[in-house]
Amino acid sequence: MSRNALLQSSLAGIPVRRGKVRDVYDFGERLLIVATDRISAFDWVLPTGIPDKGRVLTKLSEMWFARLATPHHLISMNAGEVPLPAGTDRQSLEGRSMVVRKTRVFPVECVVRGYLSGSGWKEYQKTSSVCGIRLAPGLRESDRLPEPIFTPATKEESGHDINIPFERMSEIVGAAAANELRRRSLEIYAHAAEYARSRGIIIADTKFEFGDYRGEIILIDEVLTPDSSRFWPADRYDPGRSQPSYDKQFVRDWLETTGWDKNSQPPALPDEVVAKTREKYIEAFEQLSGTKFAWA
Repeated sequence: MSRNALLQSSLAGIPVRRGKVRDVYDFGERLLIVATDRISAFDWVLPTGIPDKGRVLTKLSEMWFARLATPHHLISMNAGEVPLPAGTDRQSLEGRSMVVRKTRVFPVECVVRGYLSGSGWKEYQKTSSVCGIRLAPGLRESDRLPEPIFTPATKEESGHDINIPFERMSEIVGAAAANELRRRSLEIYAHAAEYARSRGIIIADTKFEFGDYRGEIILIDEVLTPDSSRFWPADRYDPGRSQPSYDKQFVRDWLETTGWDKNSQPPALPDEVVAKTREKYIEAFEQLSGTKFAWA
């Protein structure tokens, strides 16, 4: 592609933790989160990035933080709000940076499912339940659930997060915090799902992260993006099978055709797959926000 992807940011001398997509710099009371254009699939970070992907994720998170009536960690979208080292390439940070409050992170993924898909569908086929929650018999893949369910998961440094019962979550974070995280997650999902449906997108499921900031539980990390959620086009919804989605579908589909064993370094993506994936991320942003994605 003609546009360059940012695979890794660099701030000289600043402590950094690099996740699959984000580089998180520690400035003491504040963190600078830089969403790169890295993309992962099948638990591997691929050697090819998706240009502007990090900016799309950041702009979507900004939109949701503004819409949601819940305390959150976002302070500013301007990286200059923290003391950047001399010589920093500020242009590379533009549009993909969030200055946020540092919190004590709750070590669980707060997953809400409104539809039966992904690991929830696999578990239901075996046990007729998801994370210990019994569901009605005879449900099909992608069926809408009678009401959204809260299905927490562990945070794993590598590999897949592991679904856990709510009782196990209560043991990890304490009963009071677990109940509040469940209540907050379901409330946020309900609001977001209603708004997204009005924009022609189904949020089948999503995961939230929360932290403790001076004794207050606040929403952190990215929120309601194609990387943390399963977005389906509402006009193509057809239960009984997997659904088309606004995410890494082209990447996964292409990788499945390559013969890659998923246990060694993955192959580079061809330009066509990169372009189509970029288009899907941008389409999700534009449909949800009602604005054009533009970046010089």
